Amino acid sequence: MLSHWMAGIYGGLGVAGATVGLGIGGYTYAARWPGSQLFGRTLIAPRRPRELALTYDDGPNPAWTPRLLEILAEHNVRATFFMMGSFVKAERDLARRVLEAGHLIGNHTWSHPKLTAVSDAKVLEELTRTNDILSQITGKPARFFRPPFGARRPYVLKLARQLGLIPVTWNAMTSDWSETSADTIATNLMNKIDRNQRRGYASNIVLHDGNHRKLGADRGPSVSATQQLLERYAGSHTFVTLDAWQQ
Repeated sequence: MLSHWMAGIYGGLGVAGATVGLGIGGYTYAARWPGSQLFGRTLIAPRRPRELALTYDDGPNPAWTPRLLEILAEHNVRATFFMMGSFVKAERDLARRVLEAGHLIGNHTWSHPKLTAVSDAKVLEELTRTNDILSQITGKPARFFRPPFGARRPYVLKLARQLGLIPVTWNAMTSDWSETSADTIATNLMNKIDRNQRRGYASNIVLHDGNHRKLGADRGPSVSATQQLLERYAGSHTFVTLDAWQQ
């Protein structure tokens, strides 16, 4: 059965364009929808409804990652940071600080391209350059990879696994990269976490401690929303890093 989202796409195409629309819509779904497994398996979340994984994309960010680390430490919570290789190069000491605080670091490519729109050679460069610099920081190979925008195709997932990376998507995200209200970010995520729990699943939560376009971006609302999530769920749920769900 088609999702309402996909059905809406096809419904507007008309009979003549239905076959083409199905192909385009199906490819878009497989390439971008976080829950899709059509192009290959990705790690989302297991049937452990009392577990939450906080994950942060697009760092490290000298303006806000340090404050985020303080908040996580206050609650004795470890998170997963999907870092951009170019920002790690610029902020090596901060990346090491994240690692030394006990957090897990994953590969989020070197420059944050949409991997469905670049060549195979570019995909290889983006992943291997980031792997190399993360290995310099952590002393061991990265184990997890999140494609920017969630965009992937069969080659991307195949290559990631050949490099020893587990591809990761998510099941709880909101537009914290543009939303200015911490309350709105937190409320939207709480609704998704509670929905996942009702369905019997853990929550793989995406927030952003950086902005892929530049270092030093304001991520105050995302950091404040993190504080709210920790206060809401600390007594009822277990916060884990993604290696707890490794398949």
